[in-house]
Amino acid sequence: MESFEDMQIRHRKEQKDLQGRITQKKKGASKKTRKGVNNECEELERQLKERQAQEIASLNGDPVPDIDDVPELDEEASEASANATDVNGVNNITDSLEKSSITEPAQTESGQPKKRNRQKERLARRAAEQEAAVEEAKKEAANMPDEKEVERKRMQEEFASRNLQEKQIRPDGHCLFSAIEDQLSQAGISLGAEAEGLKDDQRYKVVRKAAATYIEEHPDDFVPFLDEPLENYIHKIRDTAEWGGHLELLALAKTYNVEICVLQNGAAQKIEPGTDKPETIHLAYYRHGFGLGEHYNSLRRAP
Repeated sequence: MESFEDMQIRHRKEQKDLQGRITQKKKGASKKTRKGVNNECEELERQLKERQAQEIASLNGDPVPDIDDVPELDEEASEASANATDVNGVNNITDSLEKSSITEPAQTESGQPKKRNRQKERLARRAAEQEAAVEEAKKEAANMPDEKEVERKRMQEEFASRNLQEKQIRPDGHCLFSAIEDQLSQAGISLGAEAEGLKDDQRYKVVRKAAATYIEEHPDDFVPFLDEPLENYIHKIRDTAEWGGHLELLALAKTYNVEICVLQNGAAQKIEPGTDKPETIHLAYYRHGFGLGEHYNSLRRAP
């Protein structure tokens, strides 16, 4: 029969072994698994305390004490285990602890050591990093100014200072030509015989054709700025919904002998026909205000 002294020696060794096992578990825990590891360690300590208390009570013939009345595991063993790592991070647990079955890896039902799923851990870390990046991007976006609202405010201030009133143009690929048509109509400038009999929403076609014709007749002024054959470009401007830009504004300014003043984000750009005292027409250009992207509206004189 085991004596009380032998039991105490065995209990201290069991406590020391358990503290070594707990230390190893906590070292290997990640942020995600730390809570579960701590709970597991507390349960192992509770079970050992309860079993040792039962053994002592059985040896002495005393009733089994309540688990809360059992003192904490041997402090000397705890301290030795906590300090069991040398300067190189090598564990100095005693040979008997290294050979003890209590430090063996967790066993599966088949008796084989349970392997860590490192790929799953990497995926979990990556997912957490991506989620953190998304949250950071959301915070940055929330602190950024609303470009659409800023642009709209500056444009409204510019309209007021020039006594202009905005005429909304349908936001499609024809908006530049439709806005020019509206401005020419407001200025009393004729589109020519081709526009007679056309509905208002079809008159932009005449303006498109005028821009294409001027570019076609003055290739030296435009070809250096094209990244495709002139014939292809002319076809797109005349016969498709290709968006117009600076080249088309220049062609139209010269065709109709008008100065085109384009207001953009609080600034004004003038495209001149190269003649004396031309009529001035106004367009509003938006970069952020419309879902399809860049857009032109007509600017009429306010009443």
